[in-house]
Amino acid sequence: MRKFTMVTGIALLGALGVAAAQEVTLKVHHFLPAGSAVHTTIIEPWCERLARDSGNRMQCRIYPSMQLGGTAPQLYDQVRDGVVDVAWTLPGYTAGRFPRVEVFELPFMTREPVGTSKALWEYVEQHAPGEFADVKLIAAHVHGPGALHTTRRRIASLADLKGMKIRAPTRQASRLLAALGATPVAMPVPQVGEALAKGVLDGAALPWDVVPAVKAQELTRFHTETDPAAPALYTSTFVLAMNKARYAALPPELRRVIDANSGRALSGEIGRAYAEADTVGRKTAAQGVFDLVAGAELDAWRARGESVADAWVAEVSAKGIDGKKLLEHASALIEKNTAR
Repeated sequence: MRKFTMVTGIALLGALGVAAAQEVTLKVHHFLPAGSAVHTTIIEPWCERLARDSGNRMQCRIYPSMQLGGTAPQLYDQVRDGVVDVAWTLPGYTAGRFPRVEVFELPFMTREPVGTSKALWEYVEQHAPGEFADVKLIAAHVHGPGALHTTRRRIASLADLKGMKIRAPTRQASRLLAALGATPVAMPVPQVGEALAKGVLDGAALPWDVVPAVKAQELTRFHTETDPAAPALYTSTFVLAMNKARYAALPPELRRVIDANSGRALSGEIGRAYAEADTVGRKTAAQGVFDLVAGAELDAWRARGESVADAWVAEVSAKGIDGKKLLEHASALIEKNTAR
């Protein structure tokens, strides 16, 4: 009996030790401040779901504002290399590295972020899985319609943009701004506030959700939007990604929790959070001056945007990728997933 009790006790202690060893804390890194909509309405809720669905065996430790070091363009490599377990970042910060998904960043592609985020996830699965093969992709999404925010001059026409130094988030946004007559300045979001304050920039292309995070409502006076009945001026693509080795090392039941909180549905939910955050962000700039580009003026902007799309098709086609087909399919996926 004593021998049986001892063996049972040892087995129980071993089981408890294994259970304790299987408790996981994920290091989650991103470039926006803790008060940003991305942190509070996207990353924190996702982490809360992991904890809930795992019975608190899996927790997150979130590091906003690049607290673990590096720069925003380095986040993808940080998660790929295992410096962090999970990262939220913008692939377009590393120009040309993800050419297939750039199609979603072409001018006037999207109307709203919910359906376009679902479309982006489907597109990556079908046409660009290799671009993210070195990470475990959790979500792929876009932000809401991009707008222009300027410090000293309002923008109501193409003529107003001539020579203005405007921040651009991605390579395709830079090309669009150049086509519209502006001088694009490629710059990650964390640098925008200081650049506006110091006069390095005359304005910035930003979605409304991030305006409060960089205090753009205080640093700019004029805000230019495009007709909401038409496709948006631009958007950017984002990914929430996990280190592949870290994912593979999880017990099967915790991998299932990750899988259940990944994919097309999550991407669409993130798009919805963006849409709601846009409403909040826009209200912070209510004292500013707003201009709406519509009608014949918008047609002129869209004609300039077509040249950017044509250049992307030619560029990727020169690399052996059927750019025309990808553009058509991306447009079809957006149309299919966008509610009317």
